[in-house]
Amino acid sequence: MRNLALSCLLLTCIGFQSCKNDEKWKAIEAAKTEAKKVVSVQCYKAIYEKDTIDLKLNTLKDGKITGNMVMKVAQAAEKIGDIKGEFHGDTLFVDYTFSDKTNKNIKFKNPMALLKRDKQLILGNGTMQTTMGVTYLVKDKPIDFDNVKYKFTTVACVEESK
Repeated sequence: MRNLALSCLLLTCIGFQSCKNDEKWKAIEAAKTEAKKVVSVQCYKAIYEKDTIDLKLNTLKDGKITGNMVMKVAQAAEKIGDIKGEFHGDTLFVDYTFSDKTNKNIKFKNPMALLKRDKQLILGNGTMQTTMGVTYLVKDKPIDFDNVKYKFTTVACVEESK
């Protein structure tokens, strides 16, 4: 009888501890969800000769940046993809994960650096290196923000029709 009472007491304690852990996990998940809330949306457009790039940036509550970009470059397939990154000072470092319109099954990922100057975002030219299938901007090489093609200006965001 004594063993039965101890077993019931032990199971009750485990049950209470389990509920306490569930509450902790729910709080952690709620904090993660809160951090991923969009606090502002900004749209940009860059035009250079026959090229057009549309960029939409979502600033999340935790300071990270998400969004999407459509690149229509003359003599090349249209590229459509997502942006993820964050600001370091006045420079936005992002990864652009995209596919081109002719072959949507293949995904590419390129790093990009955009300098925020006044009301513009300037797409920099940097030295890229690929190691073990991952492309990144070389840290010891400066990024050129002066001799560039694409300077984004702020535009009104247009909702996509489905």
